[in-house]
Amino acid sequence: MSARIIVSAVCVFAPDGRLLTVRKNGTDRFMHPGGKPEPGESAAEAASRELAEEVGIEVPARELGLMGFWVARAANEAGTDIEATVFTAPGFHDPAEIHPAREIAELRWLDVDGELPPDLAPLLTDHVIPALVAQSRRGDAGPTASAQGRS
Repeated sequence: MSARIIVSAVCVFAPDGRLLTVRKNGTDRFMHPGGKPEPGESAAEAASRELAEEVGIEVPARELGLMGFWVARAANEAGTDIEATVFTAPGFHDPAEIHPAREIAELRWLDVDGELPPDLAPLLTDHVIPALVAQSRRGDAGPTASAQGRS
């Protein structure tokens, strides 16, 4: 049985529908902004705090939209799984206004409908991106569908 880590993560979208990914210092995988909740924090509160700390986006916990809950292999810790509650940030965010902070080494904007790079975290490749693509193909009103002109 694998060890488990509880995390919160946030999908942030640019006006053109690209998804924000981050790479933390000392790692080689790109993932969502997010991290572990502090004692007494809800999943949404942790997501809100981590988003502000890691990329400077201020979104109150109550404004985050719940996307889903998944268990996936941890990207940077062998033999470990993560239990991830994934949220979406409301609206669209200007990539020029988002900057790496704290433990974030690099930002990368990802076209989820394009060819995916091999250095993405399993949570993204196994769960979140397939959910976003399915949502976009169904024409659901969501960040990727509306940003790319789909109906």
